[in-house]
Amino acid sequence: MRFKRLTSASAAAIAVTAIAACGSSPDGTDSADASAGDFTGRGPITLATGKDNTGTLDKALDEWNRRHPKERVRAIQLSDSPDEQRQRMIQNAELKSGEFTVLNLDVVWTSEFAANRWVLPLPRKAIDTSDDLKPTVDGASYRGQLYAAPWSSDGALLYYRKDLLKKAGAKPPRTWADMTEVCKKVRELPEGKGLSCYAGQFDKYEGLTVNFAEMVDSAGGTVVNGKGRPSVDTPEAEKGLSFFADAFDSGLISKKAITYKEEEGRQAFQKGKLVFHRQWPYQWSMASKTDGSSAVAGKFGVAPLPGLKGPGISSLGGHNLAISSSAKNRKTALDFVAFMTSEEMQRKNLLLSSNAPTVAALYDDKKLIKKYPYLPVLKKSVQNANPRPQVVRYGDTTAAIQEAAYGALRGEVTPKKALAGLQRRLQAISNP
Repeated sequence: MRFKRLTSASAAAIAVTAIAACGSSPDGTDSADASAGDFTGRGPITLATGKDNTGTLDKALDEWNRRHPKERVRAIQLSDSPDEQRQRMIQNAELKSGEFTVLNLDVVWTSEFAANRWVLPLPRKAIDTSDDLKPTVDGASYRGQLYAAPWSSDGALLYYRKDLLKKAGAKPPRTWADMTEVCKKVRELPEGKGLSCYAGQFDKYEGLTVNFAEMVDSAGGTVVNGKGRPSVDTPEAEKGLSFFADAFDSGLISKKAITYKEEEGRQAFQKGKLVFHRQWPYQWSMASKTDGSSAVAGKFGVAPLPGLKGPGISSLGGHNLAISSSAKNRKTALDFVAFMTSEEMQRKNLLLSSNAPTVAALYDDKKLIKKYPYLPVLKKSVQNANPRPQVVRYGDTTAAIQEAAYGALRGEVTPKKALAGLQRRLQAISNP
């Protein structure tokens, strides 16, 4: 069993305060492990996290607390909304409050929290990431320095009604055009009458930023180019956004879906109201329950997201564990992060809630694949995933994206005008 352990060398390194000559530069870059600062102090700590809808977090904390009765961890569960979670963590950081010790960060927040020094750079030898999928390590780093430990990953999957596709003589779609044609065939079946074709996360919140990035990337475009500059006003981006705006207009996507976050879509899929659903891996376990809560248990499969001309590109999801710059008992915090991100705990999280691991070997485990047949598909999704815009002013960036995409999907503005306006806003944000 693989564990992310503190080595003896790192234990010595983190027991001392950073040497000034090796400290952080004004722009937030770090030159050596010593810049991680003082990781001493033991005692009770807290974990600031979004609301746990799976029940697995309590089990993990119970295990830690059983092993460490004098260094107990208390979860502070924040809102269901990622945007509200982020805002609460920022307010806490700006107040330099010690209320939050460890932060459960959405993967895309890492750069912002690192650049603003709201979280501590981690000693390079303290957290072992050698067995993690590379995109998950990149998502936990800022300017080459590890600022968080990869805890869970996420790649989007296309959930589909395999029973209905089989009756329609259709295969899982590779392109958006394929999906449109397959859905038409399914709807012509007696069992397919009244079904909505597709849903994703289209409400005006962080999930829309994720879905918008996938629309653009899967059509061959980019939101921000390799130099970090806005690049969204392009024909490729317009094709991606236009397909989904047209799908709302034609009824391919139900008008109700404009209000969907993850849970609303999950419930619709589990009730048998959708042919296709863009969703994270966690839905697998919940939709597979045979206790009467799912009408599609045993009737669905997963495939890669479709795109304009072939398989689409997922946005990289997942969460990282970081340590607040205002935290006390940092040695306990570092040990706790290592414990939670170990292969042992990631395996348990996968088995209990189908959370996507960051450890590559778990995707190839035959026993796990037998229980979760989607793992090979998910591994490719994560490996090929693109991050959302990795920018310092992420809050302003995601708000601008949500407003532009939401207006286009509702038909309030054409995709072309929405993207032109978004390009201007992103340029202003990146060049204040």
